[in-house]
Amino acid sequence: MSREKSEESGELAELRAQVGHEAQALQAAVDAVDEAAATHLGVNRTDLRCLELIWLGESTPGALAAELSLTSGSVTAMLDRLAKLDYVARHPEPGDRRKVIIRITDRAMAEVMRIYGPIAEEGAEEVARYSAAELRTVLDYLRRSRELQDRHRARIANLRER
Repeated sequence: MSREKSEESGELAELRAQVGHEAQALQAAVDAVDEAAATHLGVNRTDLRCLELIWLGESTPGALAAELSLTSGSVTAMLDRLAKLDYVARHPEPGDRRKVIIRITDRAMAEVMRIYGPIAEEGAEEVARYSAAELRTVLDYLRRSRELQDRHRARIANLRER
């Protein structure tokens, strides 16, 4: 192997190692922000994840149970806690009053935006620095990384069943 190829190979290995390190550091930083947010809001991490899901759009207790891998009783207790804090509200579904729709409250929306809004704004500024080609590469990496995590979450869940 020529010296140039060897140096290029060494640089590539170093860059791959740095990407792995930074991906782990990013995961830890996001986790720390979410922990601080949960503490600020006075909720646990599952409650915070529930608020995130409802912030993305109204939901039902059954959908939340499925997404959060919780029992219906656990979801009821969680929604009771969040309703007591005035973070979520239960509304009858217009087409079937036996069903309930869960929506985030204005109070919770304001707190979520107070916490995560500045992160989103700065993040948008960071993303604006990249070209379309660079963004396609970043998007590909993020998508593949998420898919990898999804596959291994399922694999790990299956370990319990054995």
